[in-house]
Amino acid sequence: MTIGFASRAAVSACSLCAAGMLLLVSPAAATGRAGTDPGSPGGSGTTVPQPALLQHEGTQARLHADAPGLPEVSALSWLVADAGTGEVLAAHNAHERLPPASTLKTLFALTVLPAFPGGVRHTVTARELSGIGPGSSLVGVTEGHTYQVSDLWRGVFLNSGNDAVHVLASLNGGWEHTARQMQAKARALGAVDTHVVSPDGYDADGQVSSAYDLAVFGRAGLRNPDFARYCSTAQAYFPGDGGSYGIANTNRLLTGADGVAPYPGLIGIKNGYTSNAGNTLVAAAHRDGRTLVVTVMNPQDGGGFTVYEEARALLDWGFAAGGHVDPVGSLDALRPVTHGPAIVASAVRPAESDWPGTGTVAGAAGLGAAGLGAGAALLGRRSRRRRTAAG
Repeated sequence: MTIGFASRAAVSACSLCAAGMLLLVSPAAATGRAGTDPGSPGGSGTTVPQPALLQHEGTQARLHADAPGLPEVSALSWLVADAGTGEVLAAHNAHERLPPASTLKTLFALTVLPAFPGGVRHTVTARELSGIGPGSSLVGVTEGHTYQVSDLWRGVFLNSGNDAVHVLASLNGGWEHTARQMQAKARALGAVDTHVVSPDGYDADGQVSSAYDLAVFGRAGLRNPDFARYCSTAQAYFPGDGGSYGIANTNRLLTGADGVAPYPGLIGIKNGYTSNAGNTLVAAAHRDGRTLVVTVMNPQDGGGFTVYEEARALLDWGFAAGGHVDPVGSLDALRPVTHGPAIVASAVRPAESDWPGTGTVAGAAGLGAAGLGAGAALLGRRSRRRRTAAG
């Protein structure tokens, strides 16, 4: 039985096939987005690829009778997926195109990180710092100062520094060139909801992404050791004219700042805010051999920290729901996905050592993390104002 509903109330349990199924990826060319209906009436022993439920509006889940109910989430769009298999466990308006704010920096990092070794040194020019939008979040990059590329990346991931993004984009061939590269990278990953205008995530006409695409970017990023190390760093030092000064990650679910309880096993990844996008977050956490990735876009209830609490609730649900749900789609976009007999997980999952934070919460400290802890019918959107700040 398939559940597709547009109510924020928790899903009532339904009866599904008791046999556990793991997602298998076919190399065949796809005719649409990945996804299956494990309850499709294809006859005994028959698997029939179906369009993913993620294409539908509202909350999508396929719950076994013993599955925990979905939490109350007020975000306009959200998604929770297994980062190892790519299985989407549940989602709400997964492909709705919304302003991403600084979560778009995940795509920027995927695109530009491989281009320059972290030890490369660069002296910043005034031209590289021109054009930064008013109200942008900054790490404090100054003209005439020489930085290592690794310094600039810490500025991007921890302080969400648009000044650091501008310098790195200049090194990469310029603002427009980097935006085009990011667009191509998104398409190569099967992320077709994303349109890049401003590489730093600053609000711009036509710039959008989706909960689905941001989860794809976050998952891909975790496979890059540099990305994983930067996004899980809670605190660092940044060079200044009078000596280095401390900077802290603005992801409160990682640091536990401002009264937000840190989430155990959190790996990162990136938070964001603009007055147009509201609060956005793509996060990942590791527990009991599984890594989950969640995206939360623009919560409609509560204050500015609601995005963290809704991500927390989705992570808790995702870890509790393991083995009690069937996927509603896959982050392996543009590939057909079929269900077959249960197989050994290690045959299709990456080795556990490939994921950051493996084994214990403290395991993520090896990635540079200091002190890891860490549906609804479409609600009326916030009135869209011009952006005043980036986070």
